[in-house]
Amino acid sequence: MIDSGPAQARSTAAPVGQLDIVRRMSLGMAVALLVQYALGMVVNLYVTLPARDQGGGLLAAVGRAFANGPAAVAIHAGLGLLLILGGINLVVRSALSRHRPLIWLSAISLLSILGAALNGAAFVNSGSNGPSLGMAMLTGVALLCSVLSLYVLSSPSRR
Repeated sequence: MIDSGPAQARSTAAPVGQLDIVRRMSLGMAVALLVQYALGMVVNLYVTLPARDQGGGLLAAVGRAFANGPAAVAIHAGLGLLLILGGINLVVRSALSRHRPLIWLSAISLLSILGAALNGAAFVNSGSNGPSLGMAMLTGVALLCSVLSLYVLSSPSRR
């Protein structure tokens, strides 16, 4: 027999502490993405990649950026790897918070960061302008997602 009493909706509200962690992580990711964007501009304008670094695959490009690249390229690649780890962490934390807009925004941000990393490897392999533009555009998308996450977390409906 079906229960005839009032249906109880389970709570989907995330613990307040979890949303605070996601808010702080989103702010940290936004700052790190801005720093990465600035480093990318420096590398694009003032650094010439060695011709011997061209060709190869994704992992070879990352290895060459650390081993052969100028310091700015190595810092840029290292921060990119940290951003990937931060993006993964943010997706997991957002999923734990069960806040759908945050889950979507953090997932789009992570995909944008991964796309920027792939474009970065293509840039090291070819040195052409297309992958450089791809990195910049995808970094902008990831930054926009971080800022929108901060907006969603500060909305009156959350309080």
